[in-house]
Order: sequence, then structure tokens, then C-alpha cells
Amino acid sequence: MSNQIYDVIIIGSGPAGLTAAIYSTRSILKTLVISGSVWGGQLMLTSDVEDFPGFPEIIQGPELMRRMRAQAERLGTEFDDNDVKEVDFSKRPFRVKTSSNEFLGNAVIIATGASAKWLGLPSEQKFVGRGVSSCAVCDGPFFKDKEIAVVGGGDSAMREALFLAKIATEVTIIHRRNALRAFQALQERAFSAKNIKFIWNSEVQEVFGEQKVQGVRIRNNKTGKEEDLEINGLFVAIGHKPNTEFLKGQIELDEKNYIVLKNHSQTSVPGIFAGGDVHDWHYQQAVTAAGAGCMAAMDAEEFLEEEKSKKKVSVRASIK
Repeated sequence: MSNQIYDVIIIGSGPAGLTAAIYSTRSILKTLVISGSVWGGQLMLTSDVEDFPGFPEIIQGPELMRRMRAQAERLGTEFDDNDVKEVDFSKRPFRVKTSSNEFLGNAVIIATGASAKWLGLPSEQKFVGRGVSSCAVCDGPFFKDKEIAVVGGGDSAMREALFLAKIATEVTIIHRRNALRAFQALQERAFSAKNIKFIWNSEVQEVFGEQKVQGVRIRNNKTGKEEDLEINGLFVAIGHKPNTEFLKGQIELDEKNYIVLKNHSQTSVPGIFAGGDVHDWHYQQAVTAAGAGCMAAMDAEEFLEEEKSKKKVSVRASIK
């Protein structure tokens, strides 16, 4: 176990975690980022980013994350590129254990994000960033006047389809059942959109193309019949899963395992904060995650200052 105690330990290295690191380190707090063996968050799977402020030219997702990490490192943030295995938030200093070490921190910021649920097809993963996406707001504008498909039948799928319908010439919703699960108002909007059509009781079996997506093979799960649908892009909207498995029993999570915040970025345990998609199931954007990371770092600094003040008062009282 490392014998030093960090002021702040940040778990996660996406936009939220790295922004938190930048703010925390600039506040002269000894900061460690446990970035994970695969660092950088979902932007590492995104090719072109054109909606992150400050980049008038399109920047690649991995390059944006490399720049954010380099900025944090220049300021003095320490990094450990391992995965967190378990934590102990029962007392301070808090303990965070990785596959190779154990660290102590007086405050912890959780920024582990959420992972998109995928269909589980090898051909799907082959085209992620090359026509396959899980975020219409992020990647939709690249499919202007194209024909695209959305997989799913819930609220997320309908919101994705309605957003994409403003951009694409045609949006096909592929759903494995014969009825939607989405909120009724979203269903009505989707049904009334002139360029949205539906393929029911069907599942995507394969994504095909050369350099980019050119189509999908669909199988009707009632008849077994297969058909090919020519499209330029496939948006998978079957939900996200917050990366909070290691937190169960340590802090409060909601019914979908997202972190519950009590006050600003504060979790149910004083001194433990959260930022980004790990608690935000609604927006899920790089820029909102970065903003949440900033707030978490500022809240952590305020917490540590208050704790320091309490100790000073306690010492004075004991002297008297």
C-alpha cells in the first residue's frame, strides 16, 4: 500500500475525471487519477468531435482526451493506469484498491462514466466510429441527408430518432418487439414524423460495409426471414450502464445503479463526490461531464478546507 495520503483521488479519466484533475491540481491539492487500463472514456471511441468548445476545426476524440490528460500532467496530476477493484469509504482516509496497489485519499471524486449497451456483434464493434454510434447528438450531424437506422424501442431510441430525423433523409427504427416501450408523447411524435419508419419484431444480425457502414442484415424473430437494409449509419439506443459495480454497498445508488447526489456533487458519504455520466443519465455529453468534473473538484476543495478549519478549532479548544 502507498504510504502517502492524497488530498484527492479521482477515479476515472474521461472528460469529467480529467477536468476534475485540472481544477484540483491547480488548487494545490495533491491529486491522483486512477485512470483505468483503458483510459479516456467514451471519447476514445469517437472519431470526429465538433461540438466541444474551443476547437473550431474538428478534433478526433482520442486526441482531445490526450490533450486534456497532458494538461493535467503538466499541472502536476499523478496517474495510475490500473482498474479499481474495490473501495472502502467507511472512514477517512478513504481506501481505493487497484489491481496492483492501494491508495489513501482524504477526498474521492468518482468519474467512471457509463458504458453504452451494444448489440454484441463483432461486426458492430468493427464499425464503431465508422458509421456505428451510440450518441445521436454527438455524431448525428455527420449523417446529414443520409439514410440511417436506430435500434431500440424505449425513450432513448425515440429521442435519438427524433433528433436524427431533423438531419437525415430517412430514419428506420428497428425494434425486436411489436410495440414501443417509450413514453407515449415520444411515440406519438415518432409515429407522426414523415421520415421515420418502423421495422417490427426484428433484430440486427450483422453490420456490413467496406470502410464505413453500408447496411445491416435484419432477422424477423417471428418468421425467421432475413433481409438487408442499406443505410449509411446505425445508432444503437438500447440504454447505458453506469460503471458503478465496485461501489455497491459503499454509497447510495438509484434503481439503475447511477450515483445519487445529495447536494451539488456530494454523494451520500461526506468527502465522496461524483461528476459526469456516472450520475447524469440525461445529458451524457462531453461538455456537461467536463462541467460536472469542475464542480466536483471545487466541492472537494471546499470540503477539505472546511475539514481543515474544524481541526484548527478543535486544537484551539483543546489547548484552552
